Amino acid sequence: MFHSDARFKTVIEPFRLKMVEPIHFTSRDQRVAALEAANYNLFGIRSEDVLVDLLTDSGTGAMSMDQWAALLRGDESYAGSTSFRFFERVVQELTGFAFVLPTHQGRAAERLLFTVFGGPGKIIPNNSHFDTTRAHVELTGAVAQDLPSPLAADTQIEAAFKGDMDLVALEALLSRDHDRVPLVCVTITNNAAGGQPVSMANLRAVRALCDQYGKPMFLDAARFAENAWFVKEREPGFAAQEVRAIAEEAFRIADGTWVSAKKDGLVNIGGFLAFKDEKLLYPLRNLLILNEGFPTYGGLAGRDLEAMAVGLQEVTDEDYLRYRARSVAWLGKGLEAGGIPVLRPFGGHAVYLDAKRLLPDWAPDDLPAQALACALYVEGGVRGVEIGTLMFGRTDPATGRQIAAPRELVRLALPRRVYTQAHVDYVIEVGRWVAEHPETLRKLRVGWEGPALRHFTARLLLHSGE
Repeated sequence: MFHSDARFKTVIEPFRLKMVEPIHFTSRDQRVAALEAANYNLFGIRSEDVLVDLLTDSGTGAMSMDQWAALLRGDESYAGSTSFRFFERVVQELTGFAFVLPTHQGRAAERLLFTVFGGPGKIIPNNSHFDTTRAHVELTGAVAQDLPSPLAADTQIEAAFKGDMDLVALEALLSRDHDRVPLVCVTITNNAAGGQPVSMANLRAVRALCDQYGKPMFLDAARFAENAWFVKEREPGFAAQEVRAIAEEAFRIADGTWVSAKKDGLVNIGGFLAFKDEKLLYPLRNLLILNEGFPTYGGLAGRDLEAMAVGLQEVTDEDYLRYRARSVAWLGKGLEAGGIPVLRPFGGHAVYLDAKRLLPDWAPDDLPAQALACALYVEGGVRGVEIGTLMFGRTDPATGRQIAAPRELVRLALPRRVYTQAHVDYVIEVGRWVAEHPETLRKLRVGWEGPALRHFTARLLLHSGE
């Protein structure tokens, strides 16, 4: 939400609309029925029953006219396509890594990477693993060890880089369990900690520790452009640098990266692995062939590779990034003013509602963040996602009680270039209404859950008496 002339405050988007998608309006009674049919799991709601869909920013954005034009250039040759060579060149120029393997999305890249690096007894440190990353690490028998900055524990501290890695904890881990740590990962931005950015100083310090202990460093860089924007805005010494140059520098600090291009690649599907060590090429490429397809298409059509390459070029446009960051801030400030506690400072892709502060007397067994997310849907058709005990906690097999997650958050993630200021204002109004009517919040419990990533498919029940 940005205007290039500082004299004016009207919020405008830095694009024009060429195509529109109709929204289906539903009544409150219809949404209650839809939620009940979905077992109070918002992942089970049909998209046509959602008015403003903020479930995720992954693969839900709108492509540009140049990306749509690129689709027509797709070379669908099974091997050696020109679309792959274009995509490979774009990734190499951005990251500085010689070896590039396309995948159909980020979690496919995670599966390949941790199949090679993981295994029983291994420890994979990260500033914070998000859900699929943690699942793929643990699937191999390894331990997914979160080492977030201590500042991340307080949702209200106005620290510039709450997404940083805890360097003291990382050094202690590397010193104590050197032989068990095969690599060090850093997620930019730190999604599980509220979409908080990681500073360049922290990346360099992690690099130094990796060099000291002889460990490769990989970035989970789904939101690399948003992270670079915050570095430019907040970190001393970077204000005069272009976002593109900051992003390139961040990649060159590391030894490799995996990227879900459904975020800052600005596409609906796609991802990649890129790295500098040729010894990794052979095991990763063999797994790619087994799981995704030939290395020059990696589970994607040539047209998808073309659109992804263009998106990776477009995403560091500073007018776009300024608008996106200010859109998120506009939403966050509006909700906060309406009585909804939010995580501060605001990140680059989402606003995180603090259900623990809104509902301090609720127990983890009541799933407070999921209850808040369900209320936003029922009252206004706004779909977000719970990032709390349902996503990151677990059921104690001995007692049947919930082992709580560190935070109880609801993430409202803005798809890229999809919604206007009017949609954002509507979400603010819905949030305020829910805050003013706490009786709309109904306690939930886990009725059934799967063995991994339970939040995607769990069936929830109302607490007796609700």
